[in-house]
Amino acid sequence: MVTRRLVSLAAALALLAAPLGAAEPARHNASTIPHTLRIGDTQDFDNLNPFFATALSLGNLSQLTMAYLARYDRANRPTPELATVIPTKANGGISRDGKTITWHLRRGVKWSDGAPFDADDVVFSTAAVKNPKNNVVGRNGWDRIMRVDEPDKYTVVFHLDRPFADYLPTFFGSAGANPCILPKHLLGDLPEINDAPYNAKPVGIGPFRYVEWARGDHVTLERNPYYWRGLPKLEKVVLKIIPDRNTLLTQLQTGEVDLWAYVPSAYVERVTALPGIASQRHPSFLFNHIDFNTTHPGVSDPAVRAAIRLATDRALMLRKQNHGVGILQESEISPVNPLYTPIPPVPYDPARANALLDRAGWKRGPDGVRQKDGKRLELELGAYTGSQDVDSRIELMRSMWQPLGVTLDVKRYAIAKFFQLTGGIMYGGKWDITLFAWQLTPTGDLNNTNSCALIPPNGQNVTRLCDRTLESLLGRFKETYDEPERRVLLGKITRRISELVPFFVLWVSEDVFAYNRDLTGFHPNNTTAFDDVMNVDI
Repeated sequence: MVTRRLVSLAAALALLAAPLGAAEPARHNASTIPHTLRIGDTQDFDNLNPFFATALSLGNLSQLTMAYLARYDRANRPTPELATVIPTKANGGISRDGKTITWHLRRGVKWSDGAPFDADDVVFSTAAVKNPKNNVVGRNGWDRIMRVDEPDKYTVVFHLDRPFADYLPTFFGSAGANPCILPKHLLGDLPEINDAPYNAKPVGIGPFRYVEWARGDHVTLERNPYYWRGLPKLEKVVLKIIPDRNTLLTQLQTGEVDLWAYVPSAYVERVTALPGIASQRHPSFLFNHIDFNTTHPGVSDPAVRAAIRLATDRALMLRKQNHGVGILQESEISPVNPLYTPIPPVPYDPARANALLDRAGWKRGPDGVRQKDGKRLELELGAYTGSQDVDSRIELMRSMWQPLGVTLDVKRYAIAKFFQLTGGIMYGGKWDITLFAWQLTPTGDLNNTNSCALIPPNGQNVTRLCDRTLESLLGRFKETYDEPERRVLLGKITRRISELVPFFVLWVSEDVFAYNRDLTGFHPNNTTAFDDVMNVDI
């Protein structure tokens, strides 16, 4: 009798206690701070407005904080965010001739400062992209918008001069090359926004909002109390800028960092072996490549570019330096993209490379360096500091190219300076050869990095190649909404780029995310890893 009464009393007390809140789940790591996610990244940036910066780390922050018409799901397909539906021809959102796109906007949405969002913000942001005074990353497709109508505060109509199949993610999709929607109430009175204080602490419409930016050290986010979907499970996100990768590895091991997104290949084996750390690995929309400034002497010769590609043992580089992390292929399009079409691989063939330069009239000098018309193949390679795998890659390239008669003068720059949009190294073309990675959008559009019209400062065609055949293919791709036709066109585009060699693909990346085992609900897709964070927690 006594035992039975004690059990009954314990059960009653448990029932009374349950509504007061469930206990926190047991932790794998004592260093875990409940509901605070600490992300480590080596990449720095010079502002927080994605209008003006292309750093991958800033893209991650923007997915958490900024305003977009559409985000991307786990299958890399667009889903409505501030739009209520994705416009298509089938649902009438895109006109039959493809020249009119109608956006219907959500009601009751607020900016992270509490101000209401409506069509005025979309119209203003469109004008901000098109404003030539603003130094935006690129205007690919925006030049097709002839007029914007606002029938009411929750409808925006884009009138185009020609169809534009890459309207998403270009027009305010989170996987786009740059713009988000900006708040008119904060920026609408400015003639240009390049130096607006807003760029250091943007107001957006994401699940989180900016609290603090300690330049070169960290960025702190908190839950956005006005987010229309409600509050995310995480209370705080801190991005720690840690330029040295070994330090970042140590902090992941000691629990000072919870998540390392896009782990470099040289660290994958060590990171994934850490106790208390989980990981995910899948094909990326990033691809690593070597670029040529086709306006500079020497590399302006297609024979030189083709010979350097032939003399580059990419399989060896992938195996030896990238630790087998990556997908060796000629196309820059990810194999998980529905538009992917394989193109014939170019083999490693140094004998053929030498013969090609011989035929093109590049003769070896007394020191073995080739020259033609007074120009030596002594090429300036621009690179950013802080990456040991890039440094080792450069040295391997040097050893491969020296027997070809090509020598390198390596110039290294701080990463923020290298990628800076205005006055920076990459966009300024202050190099003969460079190497880094591009992230493509789910549409597979290659205009921004290859079109004649989008050479910096108008876009991201940093190789500065302008080829009329390629331009025609790129133009047709932009205007074709039919997916099977786009796949055929994209195959022709990638083959033409492979023929011209303004750059060549080293490999398509594989994304590796390493994180504290206490992190739950993290399901990154292949293009916008931080679009789906409402159920992420730690």
